[in-house]
Amino acid sequence: MHTTLEILTHPLLTSARHGFFTRRGGASSGVFSGLNCGYGSGDQAEIVTINRGRVAEAMGVPAGRLATVHQVHSPDVVVLRDGDDLAEIAKIRADGIVTNQPGVALAVLTADCQPILLADPEAGVIGAVHAGWRGALSGVIESTVGAMNDLGARHIRAVVGPSISQRAYEVGEDFMDEFLAEDPGYHRFFAGGANGRPMFDLPSFGLMRLREAGVEAEWTGHCTYSDPERFYSYRRSTHRNEADYGRLISAIAL
Repeated sequence: MHTTLEILTHPLLTSARHGFFTRRGGASSGVFSGLNCGYGSGDQAEIVTINRGRVAEAMGVPAGRLATVHQVHSPDVVVLRDGDDLAEIAKIRADGIVTNQPGVALAVLTADCQPILLADPEAGVIGAVHAGWRGALSGVIESTVGAMNDLGARHIRAVVGPSISQRAYEVGEDFMDEFLAEDPGYHRFFAGGANGRPMFDLPSFGLMRLREAGVEAEWTGHCTYSDPERFYSYRRSTHRNEADYGRLISAIAL
């Protein structure tokens, strides 16, 4: 028997099958211990496949119906249509994926970046987004909402899953300048840190972009950096000088 998976859900999305999976309940070991779902990590591919199979099972879809893309911190979105080959979709460089097809679970991988799950259950349209700071700033959230609207979505709800929180996200002045060049008002997403460097509020930034796109949105409130028992964190693994890190998975299905 494998350990039970821990799946975080949110009331905003109760009408769609969804889950922000923690690292608990997987087959990986070592630094990847738990439910590592990233083929891009140095973990054994066959173990990652087992972990993804457990996620598919929990989502109520066959193992081959967990749809992902090749995430690259872009504003690009894939529309999954009837008959599409998910193995080919997985090779496309993008950071959002939307569909109106039943029987498939859309999934994104994260390890501090925001996983965002979106749904308009009445229209039968869902989406999943990998939104790190670069993707969020360059418009991946708006691209995804637009693609969902094109499929007939009108009342989208979204939840930002476990992400790095402001208290753990120290950045450089050049990082902040990139945001202020886009909009000086973005200064409100930065605060002074203990080292005199800016601390960036990624989840609040994502929520703002979602709400400005007309989406009702909330954050689950979980910080990936500060809870090593439950979440993988790229930044935490860097601070600990670990060789690699696992990837969390978040998924949604009709």
